[in-house]
Amino acid sequence: MNRTKCWISTVLLCLLTTASVFGDDNTYDVRDYGAKPDGKTLCTKSIQKAIDECAKQGGGTVYFPPGTFLSGTIYMKSNVTLKLDSGSTLLGSTNLKDYPPTVQAFRSYTDNYTDKSLIYGEKLQRIAITGNGTIDGQGAAFKGPYKVRPYMIRFIQCRNVLVKNVTIRNSPMWVQHYLACDDVLIDGITVRSRVNGNNDGINIDCCHQVLISNCNISSGDDAIVLKSTAARSCRNVTVSNCVLSSLCNGLKMGTESNGGFENIVMTGCSIYDTRLAGIALEIVDGGTMDRVVVSNITMNKVGAPIFMRLGNRARPFRKDIKPKMGVMRNITISNIEATGANPTGCAISGLPGHAIENVTISNVRLSFAGGGTKKDAARAIPEKTTAYPEYSMFGRLPAYGFYCRHVKGLKLRNIQLQLAKSDKRHALVAEECENLSIDDLDAPFSPDAGAIIRLTNVKGALIRGCRPPTGTDTFLKLQGTKSQGVLLTANDLSGVNRVAEITPNVPKTALSQLANHPTKKP
Repeated sequence: MNRTKCWISTVLLCLLTTASVFGDDNTYDVRDYGAKPDGKTLCTKSIQKAIDECAKQGGGTVYFPPGTFLSGTIYMKSNVTLKLDSGSTLLGSTNLKDYPPTVQAFRSYTDNYTDKSLIYGEKLQRIAITGNGTIDGQGAAFKGPYKVRPYMIRFIQCRNVLVKNVTIRNSPMWVQHYLACDDVLIDGITVRSRVNGNNDGINIDCCHQVLISNCNISSGDDAIVLKSTAARSCRNVTVSNCVLSSLCNGLKMGTESNGGFENIVMTGCSIYDTRLAGIALEIVDGGTMDRVVVSNITMNKVGAPIFMRLGNRARPFRKDIKPKMGVMRNITISNIEATGANPTGCAISGLPGHAIENVTISNVRLSFAGGGTKKDAARAIPEKTTAYPEYSMFGRLPAYGFYCRHVKGLKLRNIQLQLAKSDKRHALVAEECENLSIDDLDAPFSPDAGAIIRLTNVKGALIRGCRPPTGTDTFLKLQGTKSQGVLLTANDLSGVNRVAEITPNVPKTALSQLANHPTKKP
């Protein structure tokens, strides 16, 4: 905790210094360099002259007064702040020729996505975009593959970056991309961008020491997404107090994971009207995800509240480097309230021989649409080792709540599941898991449904503190020749017709009971 506080304090100090040193004495009004606020005159050269002069004089503020300034690519310089006053708009040109290709020194998989952007900076220090104005990319005017759709903001290998209070609209592609940057603060911005494909709200890629706070984002692609599209990790990142809506995922890590993710905190966010997962954690292109905390999140109308995937797509960011199998471990998800999730369910899925490790999910209340069938409950789920990761990749899951496979050290504590309508699937299914703990699971039971919990080839499971609803037919179904060390203890099973259904292939000593109320034999 002391180290975390230290780097947060350092980032804030650096960025506050960045924001304050450029005072009114060093202000460069773009109109003084020929820019016209009529929304029709191309002002690229005039704006660039103002930036260049500001940098030449040691830094300061390039000022955009009220009005609309049409521009192609502008290149940031060190020690420069772009300040967009209330009522001002930096309007992206709709002519692709106004966005000259720029190939950065730091190579990553995003080389395949773009070489054009409206605001670009590379290997800079102390740069900022501030004010209550708007950046509008007119993204609907751009059609076609990735590279004919410019990014809005792209900063690469920059230090001490501040983006604050501005509104960003209508990007042709990714709204913002921060690649291999250090000490980044994004605070109080608004994003409204659903006019084209791949409209990710914020992309943090291979960056260190990043704070994202108080943002309001509605995006056509992932709202806030962390990536590592090169060998450099994404490290020491905090996302807090944001309101998010997306046609894809709300909070996401991946899919590109080559460099991995370390020391990540996402907290205090509200997610709504999001088509895919509210929280998506994915390692599929190598890399290690380690020490991740997600907490205090509310969701309404999401595809699935939680999705975790360790896969092996193994897409290289360089042709000569094939990613090794990735690692996903030490993840804590807590205090989650979600309603309006669709019928699919939440998947936590590793691969044979490559388990997700040490996951704790606690104090969670999730409400699902329901409607699952017995056929859904009995489905065999393919591994899909190399498939693109998405919450819906396995189809409707055998569990309406959590489907967990190839996980070691999974702890589920104080989990409350709800259904909008009857569902004949299990509440929770665990397959090929080790050291599983289920504490205080509260889940509805539909008539003629399967057992509330189904365990298959689980080694070491502790199930305690559960109180199934009165009339539950079966609490636990245990199957698989490798099942062992399953203990039911301190559960109130008084309303259950049958404690456990044990298939014939399960070893006789696999299940034991201790101090349940009342004591019932399987």
